[in-house]
Amino acid sequence: MWFISIFLLISAVNSEAYKVLLCFPFPARSMNNLGEGYVRHLLDAGHEVTYITPFPKKQNTPNLRQIDVSDNEEILANDNFMNISYILDNIVEPSSDVEYLQDMSLKIALRTLQNKNVKTLIENPKETFDVVVVDLLETELYAGFAALYNCPLVWAYSMGAHWVPMRLIDDPTNPAYSSDYFTTSIAPFSFTERFKVLVEHMKWRYAKTFKTMPKEEDAYINIFGPEIKKRGLNVPDYEDLIYNASLILSNGYHASGKIPNTPQNWKFVGGFHIEDPAKPLPEDLKSIMDSSKNGVIYFSMGSVWRSELIPKKITDGLLKVFGELKATVIWKYEGNLQNLPKNVHIVKWAPQQSILAHPNCRLFITHAGLLSSTEAVHFGVPVIGVPISYDQYININSAVDRGYALQVTLSYNLPKDLKSAIDVVFNNPRYKDKVKELSKLYHDRPITPGKELVYWIEFVVRTRGATHLRSPALLVPFYQKAYLDVVAVASIAMAAIGILLKNLCFGDSERKRRGRKEKRN
Repeated sequence: MWFISIFLLISAVNSEAYKVLLCFPFPARSMNNLGEGYVRHLLDAGHEVTYITPFPKKQNTPNLRQIDVSDNEEILANDNFMNISYILDNIVEPSSDVEYLQDMSLKIALRTLQNKNVKTLIENPKETFDVVVVDLLETELYAGFAALYNCPLVWAYSMGAHWVPMRLIDDPTNPAYSSDYFTTSIAPFSFTERFKVLVEHMKWRYAKTFKTMPKEEDAYINIFGPEIKKRGLNVPDYEDLIYNASLILSNGYHASGKIPNTPQNWKFVGGFHIEDPAKPLPEDLKSIMDSSKNGVIYFSMGSVWRSELIPKKITDGLLKVFGELKATVIWKYEGNLQNLPKNVHIVKWAPQQSILAHPNCRLFITHAGLLSSTEAVHFGVPVIGVPISYDQYININSAVDRGYALQVTLSYNLPKDLKSAIDVVFNNPRYKDKVKELSKLYHDRPITPGKELVYWIEFVVRTRGATHLRSPALLVPFYQKAYLDVVAVASIAMAAIGILLKNLCFGDSERKRRGRKEKRN
C-alpha cells in the first residue's frame, strides 16, 4: 500500500494550480464545516478557490474569494421543523418528509442563485473555472454552474452511500438491502421494514419527478440559460446535465457503517473535515477537562437543533441527572441556565473536535449527525445517540450495530432514559474497547481523506472529466436493463412458433374434418 501513498502525495505536491468553484450554500453550520474542509485542503494544495457560503470569514485569506450568501440563514431561522419543542409536542412531525426536504433545498437554491453576489458571479462573462464542486442535498440545480463554465462537475455529498445520490452516476442500489435517510432501520430488513422502505422510495421518486424536477428545470433555463448562450455555448438539457457529473465525493467511510456496492467514481473521503491534530482547547475548557478525574461527558445536539429549545421540564430533569454523576458534563447550550450543578458546565460554542480529542472525554451524547458520528470514531469516544430526523437514525443504528453506542429516544422521558444509558456505557468497558478498535480501522488508510479529496478533484481536471470512470449503466435505457425488448421479441417469436406448429400439426386434420362435413352436406 505504501506506493499508493507515495504516488498520491507526489501528485498532490506537483499538481498545477486550478481555479475551483466551491458551492456550499445550505445555511447549517455542519454543512459549513464540510465546505471549510474543502477550502482548507484545496488552499493547502495551492489552488485558487471561490467559495459560495452563508458563513463567510471576516479575515482575508490568500487565493480565497468568498461569495456571501448569509441571507440564506433566514430560511432556516423561522422553520418550526427544526424546533425540538415542536417535535416533542407533536406540533410538527420530525423533518424527514421527502417532499419537505426537496422543497427546502430548492428554496435555498433559488435564494442562492438570486443573491446579488452570486448573480454578479454568474453574469460575469470573463469568469472561468477548471472544476465546479457543489453540495448535493436534494437539489441538482447547482449543476448549472458546470454548464455555464463548461467544466467538469463534482458532487460533494454530506452523507453516506445510498440510492438517491447514486442514481446520478450509476444504477441506484436496491432499496431491499440498502438503507437511506428516509428510514430508521439498517439492512437486513424485515418484511415490514422492506415495505416501509419501498413506500418511501416511491414517495421520493414521485415528488422528485412530478413536483421538484420541473421547478428545477424551469429555474435552470431561466437563470443559467441566457448566460450560457451569451458565452456562445449550447444549453444542455437539464436531465443530461445532472447525470453528467465526473464523480461523487462522499462524507462516509466503511469504519463508520455498512457500505453498499458503489461505482468506481464514488469516492469515500469521510473525516476530511477533521483537523488532525485537533486545535488546542481554550484555557477555561482545558482546565476543566484536565482536572476531571472521573472523566468528561460531552453533550451536544448539533448546530441545527438547538438545546435551548428543549422544554424546561426536560432541561431541569437533565440537570438533575447530570448533577448526580461523578463525571464532569460539558453541555453545548445556546442560552443561559441558572443554578447549575458544580460538575455541569455550559458553553454556547464548543470546539467539538478538541473536546473529543482530550483523553479525559469518556462519552459523547449527540443527535448522531454524520459529522459528529465520524468524529466519535475518529477520536475513539463511545456514543449515546438521541436522533431526531434524516440520517441520524441510520447513523446511530449503525453505531449500535457495531457495538460502541446506545440509542435513546427523544421524549419527555429523556432524563430517565439517558441516566440508564450513561450507567451502561460507563460500567461496561466493551463500548470503549469497540470504538477504539473501529478508530484504529478508520485511521488505517493509504492516504488521509483530505489528501485523497484533493487528489480526485485534481484528477478530474487533469483527465477532463474522468469519463473513463463513469458507469455504462447511465447510457442504457431502463427497457434494456430490464430486458423488456428481449422479452417482447422472445414472446412474439414464441407466439409465432406456436401458431406455426399448431398449423403444421393440426392443419391437415382440420381440413379433412371440414371435407367430411362438406360431403355429408
